[in-house]
Amino acid sequence: MPGIFPSPDCRLPIVLQDGSRLAGTVFLAAEIDHPRWQVGAYSYASSNDPPPAGGWAGRLAPYLYPFSPERLVIGRFCQIADGVRFITASANHRHDGFSSYPFAVFHRRFDGAPSLPGPGPDTVVGNDVWIGQGASILPGARLGDGAIIGAGAVAGGEVPPYAIVAGNPARVLRMRFDAPTVARLRALAWWDWPIAAILAAEASICGADLAALEAAARAAGSTGTAGAHKPLAQPPALD
Repeated sequence: MPGIFPSPDCRLPIVLQDGSRLAGTVFLAAEIDHPRWQVGAYSYASSNDPPPAGGWAGRLAPYLYPFSPERLVIGRFCQIADGVRFITASANHRHDGFSSYPFAVFHRRFDGAPSLPGPGPDTVVGNDVWIGQGASILPGARLGDGAIIGAGAVAGGEVPPYAIVAGNPARVLRMRFDAPTVARLRALAWWDWPIAAILAAEASICGADLAALEAAARAAGSTGTAGAHKPLAQPPALD
């Protein structure tokens, strides 16, 4: 029922049978307070050994500093499993010359230091992306809506919407749906609907009946903007 679904502002959204809250799963929008993160509602991370409150940003993206030039952008309704790491661009070393050694880290003269690379790209995760246990997401990766990143994968570059990727380096194993279905799903953008409309359409969203989902969208009056939230930066269409 919509009335019992947790608010995206709830840090620990899972209530156990004894009434306590599960410490190992957090809604990231409520947990992350970091100037270089942008994360959408209802996206969560889980860990069997959770960090203390306020520690998830460092656990998930240990090289994304408050002064980093790049950002980590995560859409809505993403699912991030135990052991996932985002290796953002500030972890990079310069590797176009004879040495990759970061001398400036030790001599502390950073302005114009020749041993440091220039600013790197943002890492962008679309909506409803599932990142499996122990996966590593490389600097500048752009994971399309509905993608699944296999456990232990090392994913970089462009991952198409609704692709399943695995391995090191991660490769597309298969597409979850054909191209016309992917286009219709992205046009529906169910993740932008109000939460009551999403919960009413749960069976259609979690099933594979596109006609039923489109009917649910019409019934809810949803056009992909009904959530009225500020859009996140998204991966470009990979048609």
